[in-house]
Order: sequence, then C-alpha cells, then structure tokens
Amino acid sequence: MASAVVFCPRPELSGSDNLRGFIQSARADLHMFGADLDFDENVWDVTDYLDLKGRGNKRVRVNFYAFSDDNKAQVPFREPFLSFAKAYFRYMHGLRPKKFVHGRLYALKALAQALDTELCSAAIEQINGHVFDMAANVIRRRFVEALTYRLGGDLEQLAAFITESGFTAVPVRWRNTLHRPSDTQRVGMEFDERRSAKMPTDAALAALPRAFHLAKDPGDILVTSVTAILLAAPSRISEVLLLPVNCEITQQTPTETRVLMRWWPSKGAPPMVKPVYSGMSDVVSEAISKLKAVSAPAREIAAWYENNPDRLFLPPGAEHMRSSAYLTTEDVARIIGVKDSNIWCSSHGIERKIVAGRVAFLFDDVERAVVSLLPRGFPVLNKETGLRYSEALLLVRTNELRRTHSTYLCMIEPVPTDFINDALGSKKDGRDSMFDRLGLKEADGTSIRVSTHQFRHYLNTVAQMGGLSQLDIAKWSGRVDVRQNAAYDHVSPTEMLVKIREAVGDSSQMFGPLGHTPDRRLVSRDEFAQLKVPTAHTTELGFCIHDFTMSPCEIHRDCINCEELVCVKGNGVKNAEVNRQLEEARELLQRAELAESDGHYGADRWVTHHRVTVERLEQLCAILDDPTVPRGAFITLAKSNQTLPPRLGRQAAIDNVTQLKLMGGDA
Repeated sequence: MASAVVFCPRPELSGSDNLRGFIQSARADLHMFGADLDFDENVWDVTDYLDLKGRGNKRVRVNFYAFSDDNKAQVPFREPFLSFAKAYFRYMHGLRPKKFVHGRLYALKALAQALDTELCSAAIEQINGHVFDMAANVIRRRFVEALTYRLGGDLEQLAAFITESGFTAVPVRWRNTLHRPSDTQRVGMEFDERRSAKMPTDAALAALPRAFHLAKDPGDILVTSVTAILLAAPSRISEVLLLPVNCEITQQTPTETRVLMRWWPSKGAPPMVKPVYSGMSDVVSEAISKLKAVSAPAREIAAWYENNPDRLFLPPGAEHMRSSAYLTTEDVARIIGVKDSNIWCSSHGIERKIVAGRVAFLFDDVERAVVSLLPRGFPVLNKETGLRYSEALLLVRTNELRRTHSTYLCMIEPVPTDFINDALGSKKDGRDSMFDRLGLKEADGTSIRVSTHQFRHYLNTVAQMGGLSQLDIAKWSGRVDVRQNAAYDHVSPTEMLVKIREAVGDSSQMFGPLGHTPDRRLVSRDEFAQLKVPTAHTTELGFCIHDFTMSPCEIHRDCINCEELVCVKGNGVKNAEVNRQLEEARELLQRAELAESDGHYGADRWVTHHRVTVERLEQLCAILDDPTVPRGAFITLAKSNQTLPPRLGRQAAIDNVTQLKLMGGDA
C-alpha cells in the first residue's frame, strides 16, 4: 500500500477552493489503487490492491454509478460530487484501508441520492444534516438490517470528514442513526425469523450426509467434503479454503482416535490446532482424503510451475511436444484441454501460422499465453500464512468446477467461496444446486438452500445448549473476543425449557430446590418438571421460569431474591453479571448501613433488603465458582426470606426516594 498524504484544509480558502484542492491532490499525489489509475474512469478494478480470501480469480470492481433499481443502469454521479466521491474513496483507502471497500462506496451512493432528491443538487457545500438523515433512510430501505449499522458508520465517517475539511457552508454534526440489530430478543416472530435465517434447516442437515455418499462429480465431492469439515468444527469458509494438504493430525487415546486440524483463523486469532467433534472424526478423515484426491492433479501442476515458472506444463503423453517449434490445432487442444483450439488461441492473442499447408501456432506463443494465466501472487496462495499453491488442500485445474467449460489440463485456480455457496443453493437465481442434481428436497418439495456460514451458527448454538464455556466456544470458533459469541447463540426458549425440565430432579444437573423431587409424589418426574417449569425466558442473570399467564412478576424483577430464577454455570456473560451485581449490592449495603447509623428514617428496611440480596448473590457466586459443580449445571436458590420494604402509599414512595438520594441513587 502506497503511503497516504494527509489532507489539511487551508482556513484562508473557501470551502469550494479546499474541495478543488482535495480533488486535485487525490488525482495527482495519491497512489492508492496504483499510480497509473485512470481517475476519470467511472469503474475501477481494485482487485490487485485488496487481500481478499476465498474469491478465487474473481475481480473486484467499484463503480461510481448512482443507485438504481435497474441493475443494468449505469448513470454516473453528477459533478462535482462524482470527482469528490472518487477522491474520497481513494484517500480514505490510503488512510484507513479495509477489505469491505463497498461499504464506503455505498455510503457515497446513498449521500449522492439524498442530495439529488432533497436539494436537486450535486454540490458538496450544500450538504446539511437533513441530507445525511435522508441518506440514512436510503441505506435503511436498500439493505438488510445486519448491514445497515455498518453502512451507517461509514456515513458518519463521511460526515465527519466533510465537516473537518470545511467543505460545507454549515458544519454537519451527524451521528449514526442506524442502530445495531438486537440479538437479545429470544421470543416472538422476529426471533424465529432471525434464527431460521441463520441456521440450516432440518432437511439440509439430513440431506448433507446423503449427498456426501452420493457425490460422484469432482465439484460435488469437493462441496460435500468442505461441508463435512464445517459441520465438525465451527469455521469460516475462507479458513477451510486455505487449509494445507497436511492439515490433519491424529491423536491416539486409550479409548479412541481423535482427529485435530492445523488451523489459521482469519480474523486475528493466533494459529491453533482445532479439535473436531469426536462423532465426526471418521467423516472428517474421509473428507480430507477425498479433497486430496480431487486436488492432486492441480497440485502437481502447481509444483511444476513453482520449479519452472516460465515453462509450459504438458499433460502426460504430451511431453514430446516441447521439442516442437510449432503446434497443430490438435496439439494445442490436447495441451490445453479445450475442444476448439482456434477459438482459444484467438481469444488469447496467439497469431496463426500456416505450416505445410496446415494451421499451426508457435510453441513459444502458446507457452507465454498459458504462463500468463497463473493466479495473482503465484506461487504463494496466502501471504499471511505463507501457504503455497502446491501445498493447498483445495486447488483445482482451471474450469474444473464449471460444468459448461472444458477443464484446462495445464493451469490451476483456487476454489472460490461463491462456488461452494452456489452449490449449496444459497442464491435464489434459478440455477440448480447440488441438492437439486441429487434429488434432495425440503419436506414441502422446495429446493434446499443453505450457506456455509449457517453451519458456524448451528455449531455455536449446539455448543451453547451443551453448556460449553464461553471461552471454549470462542477458542473452538477461532475468535479473539468472547463477546462475539452472543451473535451466534440462537438457543430458543423452547430448547432451554426442555433442558431445564430434563434437569429437574437430577442432582447432578440441577442444584437447589429443583434438584430434588418430593419423596412422595403421584406423578412421574417428567410430569413434575412440566408442572414446576411451565415456561422459560432469558434474563440478565439466567432464565426466569415464572408463568406470566397466571400472574405478573410480584417482586418487580428483583430476580436474585426469586426462587424462579435459574442460572447456568459456564455462561460467561450472565455469570459475569452475577459478580457485577454482587459488587453493586455490597456498595449499596454499605451506603444503607451508613444512612442507618446517621439515623435516617426507613434506612433499616433497606439494610435488611440489601443484606439478604448480598447473601443470596454470595451463595450463587460460591456455587458458580465451586469446581465440583459441572459446567452447564442449572442452579436455583431456595425461597428468599426477604422482607421487602412495605408499600405504605404515597409516604412510602417519598421515603424510598429520600433513601435513594441518601445512598447516591437517581430518583
């Protein structure tokens, strides 16, 4: 990346003069996206300047066209916004480079549309806060909720730059009004829709094992083998596509053979050895063996070009052609692997010759044309890990995955992410997926559609249900921040209710009053569990099993003093909240005791209240910290003997407000 030149506006100049200076500087002085970039073009190819994983040979282009519902419409921004957009896009990529460059572009497109719609203008100096509000509405209408918050951040950054540079007549102090989507809501239609969108269907999970055994085509074998790995450990598809051929590690234990994988997380976590789910060990080993077989011809070609970077690889049986000065059309077709070598040579600029009355091509010309097709960065597939093409587990010959194209016998390409997702039917564009070709459908006869990232959500949710600690889930998933687990937790209230009911009466899973059923009972343990636990919903400390259809909450969400609170050991976020509330309760108790010693009326009731709260929180923390209590155990506390402050009407309310003020609270 070329070094950036920081733009500093000159206060003695007008906003329009500073804007012209900024555009001229970006045009002439910056080298982001190449020193030879044609600034006046409205479409820029930025592929060579982005280190994107899993894209194969797909090019990345950005266009400075206005938003349109017609995908074929190509209407550039109006000037002077067009020049500003190009300058800003180039400048910010040098100042703050990022891989998702289209987010910055979409913010510019939204602002251009809002400026044109609201003010019928393309002048930067006329932009105001209302225009940015309208741009946020454009983003809200055009993009899904999961993306709008990120784009709103790009829009806020754009507003800050315009203001700091003095381009507008009036400073624009705009903040992102597009809220981060909430993932805390666990009931209702919204949760069900979010869960179903991020999790594979039951039909998909049932179809994948069948597809794994039915697959015969190299592309289908590759896809089913990759999904087998994704279902054995929560992973990103880009991480799987960059696995080395020697990724598999086996460990022999007294009871079983464990399979682990050498792993390079793609978002900051250090390299690791990732365990796979023990029940999938044999499947993962078989999947890796299949991938090795599919990629073997391509790795052989890659190894040739590493040792002979300027020489053409010749398939078996064609090595004698290396001594020929000319190649016939049949020779070229045999080397390349195409049916019509005339068309191929013409499209690659190879001049035709007539030798002995027949069409021929110079061997050197064919060699140069083929060698020029080597992937960008060859022989290194990934700069971060140093993985070479000849060592990659997922590598194919060019066009080998395209059913309508001939496979090149002398050239290679990496496997792109889009191929895997397309084969799984993630795109609703009418193309047949792997499931369609194998005759596998949903229960209602519709096509099965699944994406690779849904497997990551699925395994994380299974781990949450199984009681795996948050730290272990983060490490297994290759995350740096444990807090990111929450976005992948889709445990439904129904599933949690079933687990709590299963634990009722089982002292190894449930600790507290519900850990033991009455000695004399006329119903089974399952029936008793359904009576005691009619429902469950999530709270900040755990789960509430109060039946709100019978009565409202009688203690106003004072959960720690309620016997219907169920905590789960190992839930890092909720267990941390228990500790935080304990520290807060101790501080409130000290304040109440101080108020009581000073003789304040009613303080003794608050001392009693906070003392009981501290005792219960200490009891709960002791159980959570007890090493003999297994992770995933459900914990309930016995009924509290708490005596709540009596409700004495208006005077009691006045007393409570007085005590809150004395103890530093907010009335």
